[in-house]
Amino acid sequence: MNLNNLQDLQRELKDFGFNPKVTDELEKNMKALPGHFTLKDQLPGDKGIVDMTLHFHKSGQSDNYAFNKFEVTAGKVPPTIENQHYMVISADKEKPDKFLVKNFESPNEALDFFKKQKGTSELAVGESAEVKQNLASMKDGKLNYVNPDFRQAYFSPAVSQTFYIKDGKGYSATQAANLVQDRTVYRTDMMTKEGDPYKAWVRLDFDTKKDDYGNHKFKQFHHPTYGFDMEKTLNAFKIKELAEPEKKAELIRAFNNGDRVAVTAIGKDGKEAKVMAEVVPRYGKLNFFSEKGAMMKREQFTKTVAVETSQNRSQSQNKAQQQSQSRGIR
Repeated sequence: MNLNNLQDLQRELKDFGFNPKVTDELEKNMKALPGHFTLKDQLPGDKGIVDMTLHFHKSGQSDNYAFNKFEVTAGKVPPTIENQHYMVISADKEKPDKFLVKNFESPNEALDFFKKQKGTSELAVGESAEVKQNLASMKDGKLNYVNPDFRQAYFSPAVSQTFYIKDGKGYSATQAANLVQDRTVYRTDMMTKEGDPYKAWVRLDFDTKKDDYGNHKFKQFHHPTYGFDMEKTLNAFKIKELAEPEKKAELIRAFNNGDRVAVTAIGKDGKEAKVMAEVVPRYGKLNFFSEKGAMMKREQFTKTVAVETSQNRSQSQNKAQQQSQSRGIR
């Protein structure tokens, strides 16, 4: 194992924002010198866990490894509470009076595994096969029950995307998690095919057909030509944190990253409300959500209507010409 290569990869994983446990597992996997291996990571999502699978490939000429892509999946299966896990319980074909139990750290993987079963199986969550809650079941490969509280998670398809790393550049773990949750991130290190740098807001295009590799295409909103103005957008609302320069800068960094951020918004009645907010550059707006994720009317937090109306008019005029489809994003 090349120790310099290990250090470089550990630094790269840290820069991309993956959890420290991934860095710890990296060395264990590299010691055996396999041709390829994967590491798992997770981030909390709005409606469930966001799973990440990182791929590492060994060079054909040396013992060096390269981290060149990671797959991200966002579903609506809720995370477990402490001491519980998801499990798939299946009939043992060789021993009819016994059953097989497979435990999962990932809710998305548990659901996917259950849906692929051909026999009699049960998807459950709990401390063990003896202490559990039944979420779904099937007999002879046919679904015959889904817990009413689990139906939305079961029947809502997960969103998956592969993100590629090139020359140490690409989307961070948090940015990727935000993108698969239909949010927009700001990139300052974009490059045209001709090698010219530019800046753009980027989101996944869920309205068009996936590419030949099963990935959603990227849609770009070039900055500043598209016309989205972060300052004007934020200043149209009564947000307490904007009054303090440090907190305002922190908010802008988070919004640029695609985060849904906790803010203190002030309503028309002058009362403060703890809400979540995220920017929507393609419409030049700021969306507000309750702490439980329900959409809220932004008008109740606006200073004036004129600022937003003016900006939206500008967006409409520029949208057709300035919006472009991304190719070869780095």
